[in-house]
Amino acid sequence: MEADASVDMFSKVLENQLLQSAKLVEEHLDSEIQKLDQMDKDELEHLKEKRLEALRKAQQQKQEWLSKGHGEYREIPSEREFFQEVKESKKVVCHFYRDSTFSGNLMEPPFQSQKKFGTNFTKVEKKTIQGKKYDSDSDDD
Repeated sequence: MEADASVDMFSKVLENQLLQSAKLVEEHLDSEIQKLDQMDKDELEHLKEKRLEALRKAQQQKQEWLSKGHGEYREIPSEREFFQEVKESKKVVCHFYRDSTFSGNLMEPPFQSQKKFGTNFTKVEKKTIQGKKYDSDSDDD
């Protein structure tokens, strides 16, 4: 019986909290609607200009990404170009592959289907990048 009483008390407290939260959200929305209703043409034009400027910036960013090769999956032929690509883009997904292995070819279709702007999808043959050899870098795999 005590458990039922505590559950009832808990549900009433929860109900009151939810009701208070809903009232706060409703008041906030009402104030925003009132603000929009009281705007004159100049303020609406200002909002419209801000939105258009944001759209222009987004389009300009997309064009910049396209010029850097985003939205396509391509191979980088040299180590110098690889490092240049990585430095120019904030986000890069690079598929290091080896022609002699079958598993390298399995990754091609998922990467080819990526058309995300903002992330540069590239591939580099493993022998193109010179550097430290790791345990997994054996000639027989």
